[in-house]
Amino acid sequence: MNIEPCVNSSFSKGSALVPVIALVLVVILLPTAPGLAAQTYSRSDLVRFQHRIVDYRSRINPRFKKRVRPKTRLVIVHTSELGLKSTLRVVSRGKRFKNGRTTPGGHANYVVARNGTVYRILDKKYRADHAGLSMWNGISDVSDISVGIEFVGYHYAPLTTSQYRSAGMLLFILKGAYGLQNKDILTHSQIAYGRPNRWFSENHRGRKRCAKNFDRIRAGLGPTWPFDPDVRAGRLTPDPMLAQVFYSAPGAVVSTGKKAPQALASDVISKQNSAWAIAGEDYAASSTVYVLPGGKTLAGDRVASNWGWDRLPAGTKVLLNQETEQVREQAKSTIKMISGRMTAWSHAGGAYHAASTIYFLPSGRILTGRLISDWDDLPSGTRLVVGYKGPFNVTKYKTAYGIAGVKFKDPGTIYHIPGRGPVPGNRVPNFSDLPKGTGVYLPIAG
Repeated sequence: MNIEPCVNSSFSKGSALVPVIALVLVVILLPTAPGLAAQTYSRSDLVRFQHRIVDYRSRINPRFKKRVRPKTRLVIVHTSELGLKSTLRVVSRGKRFKNGRTTPGGHANYVVARNGTVYRILDKKYRADHAGLSMWNGISDVSDISVGIEFVGYHYAPLTTSQYRSAGMLLFILKGAYGLQNKDILTHSQIAYGRPNRWFSENHRGRKRCAKNFDRIRAGLGPTWPFDPDVRAGRLTPDPMLAQVFYSAPGAVVSTGKKAPQALASDVISKQNSAWAIAGEDYAASSTVYVLPGGKTLAGDRVASNWGWDRLPAGTKVLLNQETEQVREQAKSTIKMISGRMTAWSHAGGAYHAASTIYFLPSGRILTGRLISDWDDLPSGTRLVVGYKGPFNVTKYKTAYGIAGVKFKDPGTIYHIPGRGPVPGNRVPNFSDLPKGTGVYLPIAG
């Protein structure tokens, strides 16, 4: 997670003259920078884009020590695996681990929100601590030579059209500022590597799945490298899934003696989609939570001792960057709640915009997924149920029993009671006195 666009470190939302001068310089640089795509943005487009960047630099953790990057050879794109509010907090203020350890922030230069808004976390000239254990073309610690951009979203879910539109302009500016080519824009999953573990006996690719869903064409970029230079040179062992995603062209080094698994866009374990394929090195982290069919939850650092990796059943959901107790409480209830780390996508996946996903907003409004433009638009405190139909209104002539039958008291039958919000049937105190306007929601599968 880390990002930032800008041709001059003194750019700010309140400055009109500096962006114009800098953008003129970008235009002048373009013809002399080999490999750059033809200009596709007008000067006015770029000026407007620069002025709309939200300056978030004042929020950086005071513990973070700014250090100017001596050279810039790459731009690395990430997916945050969180919603916007949590993403901004983590990249600017730092990460907090279960054991009490913290980081000083500065984990990105820029953040691109789902609606396309760009936040400048750290001036592009400074080194952001975003790449971690990394290598590209023989150079270790890629944070030393790269700008980091964080996209709000998940690596197994699509980024938005607005994000790609902003990415195109931001990358255009950065390429011009540093004389970079299209192939110098890479994803975190391409450059991260890991130490030996239960899946690999040597140093290997695949430590991160971050931004493996990044669509270069939609961001206005040409092809990436046709091969992994560190795998080809024998410095690292390839990750079969990532090799299939990025380097499936003829001549690419992809073989590890095993059949490469299908690159699934899913956070659910199956025969083809292992914990490693979904979470990378975070598979055993305390902040990775496994929700088994039936609702049992396990933190990643407890799976081996309390359950066993080979016993995780198909259908187990993998959630990154979570707090185990919070997920455990959510798993017990049919009615889910959006909170800091638990987004609508965390709860519903791609069904977040289905007509059968019902949202109960803190304001009292009730919306179906069809009316939701994006999962990150919903406020914290919103409650939801997935796979439901309704409402069926209780009236003088239509009782709860008349609507739900013998299941009218079941926890899976949901009542929206005015002034109380959604309530499961087993928590309704008095069915004979349900107020006017009470709506009943029934599970489609039931």
